[in-house]
Amino acid sequence: MSAHPAGLRPAHPPAVAFFDVDETLISVNSMSGFLRHHVRASGRPLSVFDEAVRGLRALAQGGAPRADVARAYYRLYEGSDDRELAAQGRAWFAAELRSGALFLTESVAALREHRRRGDTVVLVSGSFAPCLDPIAEQVGADAVFCARPETVGGVHTGRLGAAMIGEEKAHAVRTLLRERGIPRGRCHAYGDHATDLEMLRAVGHPVVVGADPVLVRHAEAGEWRRLPGAPPR
Repeated sequence: MSAHPAGLRPAHPPAVAFFDVDETLISVNSMSGFLRHHVRASGRPLSVFDEAVRGLRALAQGGAPRADVARAYYRLYEGSDDRELAAQGRAWFAAELRSGALFLTESVAALREHRRRGDTVVLVSGSFAPCLDPIAEQVGADAVFCARPETVGGVHTGRLGAAMIGEEKAHAVRTLLRERGIPRGRCHAYGDHATDLEMLRAVGHPVVVGADPVLVRHAEAGEWRRLPGAPPR
């Protein structure tokens, strides 16, 4: 699945539906779930995962921007082989799919309706290809805009290029619409977190998934559509 819009299929008249993924389209946090799977698949004790999560939470609770927390997350994959991560991602996805509760029913129904109408469907997420490619294939997304960890010779350096969080999501959306000449009024975007706000504002039809208080305030003020989110875990 391409992380770039080159392969997007045209819609007549053109319209695009942008979906955040974690807790918008799926019920779990793919980054956390995949890290746990990666640690176990690499033969390391789960205490390594627990320590990593404590470090990431400490950053977030200390007020670090979400993009900085993402950079710390992707540093955990330094030295990992890209092909091995891709294989682990498919194994993680298969296990989550077997649980029977991975996808949010109403969000997937909305995505399928966009596909039925011929709209282009794009996933926009701060997660990365090992997690997102199998999800995109499962739902029939046309493209994925996601975090891009740096690799050299197929090996992760631990550095992060695009984080695809907050304004980066909105910029990706606006750039695609401008390059394709697609009116924002023809487009939808779905998000569950306050950091999705700018992406939602970039389209004519924002949809709030779940009960994030920042997004709910904007939904009520702007009469945006709302969908139920993931149940508490």
